[in-house]
This record gives sequence, structure tokens and C-alpha cells, in this order.
Amino acid sequence: MTAPRIPHDHAIAVRYQQASAEVRALQRQCYMLATLRLRAAVDQAGGGAGLAVLSDIDETILDNSAVMAMAMGHEGMFQNHDTWKLWEREGTPHLIPGAADFFHLADSLGVTIFYVSDRFEENKLATIATLSRLDLPQVHAAQVLLFGPPKAERRAQVERDHRVILQLGDTLHDFHGAYAGAALEDQHRLAIDHADRFGQDWIVFPNAAHGTWMQAELRPWQPA
Repeated sequence: MTAPRIPHDHAIAVRYQQASAEVRALQRQCYMLATLRLRAAVDQAGGGAGLAVLSDIDETILDNSAVMAMAMGHEGMFQNHDTWKLWEREGTPHLIPGAADFFHLADSLGVTIFYVSDRFEENKLATIATLSRLDLPQVHAAQVLLFGPPKAERRAQVERDHRVILQLGDTLHDFHGAYAGAALEDQHRLAIDHADRFGQDWIVFPNAAHGTWMQAELRPWQPA
């Protein structure tokens, strides 16, 4: 009798991102909360002029689980930049549920949208083409800020001319520069320090497929 195959832990994570109904529910929940915060901020400001929303792209707006699933079958491909560059140029990601309605609402309210991502700058035209194909608003070169300066610098660039009312992302360095390169225990400490931001002007999307936590040691229960 053949022993049952034990799925690789990363395969389980990718399967969760691609196939679970729960992740779709969480994504919709994030965009529902983002919508409430957006409307409240615009109402308080008396209109959208001068306001901005900053959003990450991958696993926040775009579902890239197809290339994650493909990479699982090729040893080392998941960490291969060439795979991701090819996906950025030729891949066919789809929108995460709730994304289209949220960004079109922001656009209709007069809020400026900035797409801030660590996609490769060399593929900027391809990224713009993908976002445009999916009918997202305000997809202009000056508002699609890709890998180069750290995200903190790109956020500061936006803040020179806009008041950022909302940030969306799937990893904590999407929100604050202190998380970039921080050890995992420091990330936990920072998350406590920033507890009042989450669900207010920071909306964190679920992503079980990658993150600095992936190398963390598990802490199993030790029965007496």
C-alpha cells in the first residue's frame, strides 16, 4: 500500500491562497473595511481633493497564486527572480475580490490612488498594462511606484503633495519603513506599537504564501 503523500508546507500555503473560500472571505472583508474607512475620511475632509490611498499590488490587488502553484513544481523556482519577471511581463493574474469596486469608488470620490509595489521597474510598462487590462483607475506612470527606492521613500514622496488617508498591503513593510529588514521579534514588537493603526488607516490582507516568518521555528506543545 502506498503511503499517503504529505503535502509540502509551502504547497499548503499556496493552496490556501488559491483555493480556500476563507481567503476570499477575508479579502472581501478587508475591502469592505477599507471602503468604510475611505468614506469616513473623505466625509471628514469635505471631499477627496488632496487625499491619497496607497496600495501594494501583489496579493493586495492582484492574485498571483497561479505562478506560485507553477513554481511549486520546479525546485528553486519560487525564489528565482527570472520566474517573477516573466510573470510580470506575461502572466495573467486576476483581481482579488472587492478590489475593482474599492478603487473605482476612491476614483469617483476624487481621491488620488498610488500603486506602490516592489515589482521590477524594468517591467513597469507590463505592470501598467496588466492593471489597465483589469480596468483599474488612475493607472498612470507617475502613480505606479515600483522597486527602486525603499517603500518608505516612495511613501514620503507621495506625502509631499497629498495626505495619505489609507494604506493597503499584505506585508507590514507595506505600511512603515521600520518593518523592512526587521527581525521577526522586532516585527511583533512594532505591530504592538502600531496596534491602533490596523483596521483604521492600515488594512492588512491575508497572504500565507510568503513572508519573513516562513523560516521561524515552530513552538510545539510539550505535554507534562
